[in-house]
Amino acid sequence: MAQEDTQVDTRIHEADLPDSGQTVEYDGAAGGWGSLQGIAQIFGKEWNTPTVIETLMRQNKPKGFMCVSCSWAKPADHHTFEFCENGAKATLWELTTKRCTPDFFAEHSVTELRNWADYDLEMQGRLTYPMRYDSATDHYVPCSWDEAFQGIAEHLRAIDPASAVFYASGRASLETSYLYALFARLYGHNNLPDSSNMCHETTSVALKKLIGVGVGTVVFDDLAKCDAMFFFGQNPGTNSPRFLHPLQEAAKRGVPIVTFNPVRERALESFINPQSPTQMLTGKETPISSQYHQLRVGGDIAALTGMCKHVFAADDAAKARGDRRVLDVDFIEAHTHGLDEFEAKVRATPWQQIEAESGLTRAAIEQAAEVYVKAERVICVYGMGLTQHVHGFDNIAMLLNLLLLRGNIGREGAGISPVRGHSNVQGQRTVGISEKPELVPLDKMAEQFGFEPPRDKGMNTVEACHGLLDGKVHAFIGLGGNFIRAIPDQPVLEKAWSRMQLTVQIATKLNRSHLVHGQSAYLLPCLGRTEQDLQATGPQAVTMEDTFSCIQGSIGLRTPASEHLMSELAIVAGIAKATLPSNPNVRWDDWVGDYGLVRGLIEESYPEMFHDFNARMFTPGGFYKGNDARERIWQTESGKAEFTTPQMANATGFADAPGRYRLLTMRSNDQFNTTIYGMNDRLRGIEGRRDVLLINPDDIARSGLRDGQMVWLQSDAEDGLHREVGPLKVTPFRLPDGCLGGYYPEMNPLIALTHHDKESKTPANKSVPVRIRA
Repeated sequence: MAQEDTQVDTRIHEADLPDSGQTVEYDGAAGGWGSLQGIAQIFGKEWNTPTVIETLMRQNKPKGFMCVSCSWAKPADHHTFEFCENGAKATLWELTTKRCTPDFFAEHSVTELRNWADYDLEMQGRLTYPMRYDSATDHYVPCSWDEAFQGIAEHLRAIDPASAVFYASGRASLETSYLYALFARLYGHNNLPDSSNMCHETTSVALKKLIGVGVGTVVFDDLAKCDAMFFFGQNPGTNSPRFLHPLQEAAKRGVPIVTFNPVRERALESFINPQSPTQMLTGKETPISSQYHQLRVGGDIAALTGMCKHVFAADDAAKARGDRRVLDVDFIEAHTHGLDEFEAKVRATPWQQIEAESGLTRAAIEQAAEVYVKAERVICVYGMGLTQHVHGFDNIAMLLNLLLLRGNIGREGAGISPVRGHSNVQGQRTVGISEKPELVPLDKMAEQFGFEPPRDKGMNTVEACHGLLDGKVHAFIGLGGNFIRAIPDQPVLEKAWSRMQLTVQIATKLNRSHLVHGQSAYLLPCLGRTEQDLQATGPQAVTMEDTFSCIQGSIGLRTPASEHLMSELAIVAGIAKATLPSNPNVRWDDWVGDYGLVRGLIEESYPEMFHDFNARMFTPGGFYKGNDARERIWQTESGKAEFTTPQMANATGFADAPGRYRLLTMRSNDQFNTTIYGMNDRLRGIEGRRDVLLINPDDIARSGLRDGQMVWLQSDAEDGLHREVGPLKVTPFRLPDGCLGGYYPEMNPLIALTHHDKESKTPANKSVPVRIRA
């Protein structure tokens, strides 16, 4: 396809979106000088120090350290600067010279700090000393590491292990994650929720059931070999900016990139490569999406149904002409199950319903489908825009249906590619952080460590929250993250939190979860990934898994922020050793002294994926752990890849009603998960605030509102509970009719704990029923 064909096509959706009135937007490209200025504006002088520049030059490179932000690939053929705007922000956030010392906690009570903004809490800098909550003074006070370990152990030994929850945020290494999961099972439970439960658990459940593996089938090299890419609900500009390099290369070689997203994301429209002197000097942009379809929030099932409908029609026409079939009939016959029922459903679905539910015209959907029909090798990329719905499972199933029709699973340059967010959230699942015992080699671990692992299903995030409300959860250990800020129904859960007997938080910086505590509480500061980890046998390295299932080694070289910090692995081992009875097969001290021994344990538990682990951990680009579905080996109930027949028209899980809107929660480009780096969202044209309600001009007029008016959002969940967030500034923004936008995590109080994907229980943050109170 010629380069001019890759220009952003706005014609196909002009009639579908309001164009009356001015909207807030960013008129520049993603990347470019704006990216560098975005880093400098937040970090000022720290951005210019030689040690920081030296550290960034080692980021995401062999024998360097792996970014603590997203889980994008660390390619063997790396760039000079293998970091993006958000990756640099995450590193600088960790390398800050600011320190949150015991003196700070002596000056401020916990009750006072609970009223501080998230940004202000983290701006206090790195935690430097282990702290214990003192209820008599309402302050955190210093304690020794031994005091912390013994105090935590005393509480854990006094309760039923089934009433404890061990949460993991997604950034801990494979080594730490493996030992954390082992600790939980030696202690006696499988209550191991992690941040995957809040984002891509829908992926793990859907792909596992339908193709036999819970992760994507695409590897990094496939990106250079595909003939077309389709994006659904994923924004590389904010969530994985280094993705823009292969996207730019694909666009330049004429690969059509077709995007479906309720929001016009600048990174999927145009990009200026900060590593290209020519582009930086001339300001010449590379168009990314050749088609951009702003469908309604939750409308992906309908849009994909329409695309499949066109594929069947094109196949009919090819058969009538005697041409080569559009469907890959050989693949379908040999490798799939359930096509007939799915095909009948799609053919029977009228275009009128598809257009109404998707918010797109038939012509727009058919134009996208025609790209799919003509391409030999197709990659479908998606993010939480598909997973975080009541029917997120069906979103992914429909995307998989589309790929199966033309055999685009299990061959080079094609496949399904969920883009994972946190740096090792996928890897944690790989090495045992799972509430589902069937996903863990428990028999093997029983043999390794001489114990009988618990076999009962544990609690995921939503179940842990219900357990807390029901009084069944008595202890919570958080291995990183900001759990209380990330969950739905936050105010309700905060009130119940104080009933717990014990809360433990392992962290680098202060956040709200540390201030909503149990009756006994400990705040344990850990090393960051950029920092040198010295143990008995010398400097240690750790590993993590990227979104393409490759394992990467990481070494930190910076001087730790405080001499009192311990590594995450050492903290986990310290608590475990103090809590558990002696076991000659469980050698916590040896494992802390030499992380290579832990990798040996992982290899023993998972020999097929991790053979020769220590020898391969620094393979340039990482070593691939393997994927049966990529080899067309289907570990499913039928032994084949499954077509799924959708039973609903959209993914929201609620009906439209007068005055009811579909709220989409979003992240700004000045944040990572719940970490807020600044108050700007440059790529959407929003500056200086996050208390905004994004709404299109026509909806503003229809609702009798005005630009700049302060309003409140109310939950419209049908459970009788009052939920409200505000005041929010009405901000005209280009969204489909009936759809609103607001920032995560500020909108979380509007999300009912029961509002989650039916199969995975992933909170449905991307389609929340709300009303506006003026």
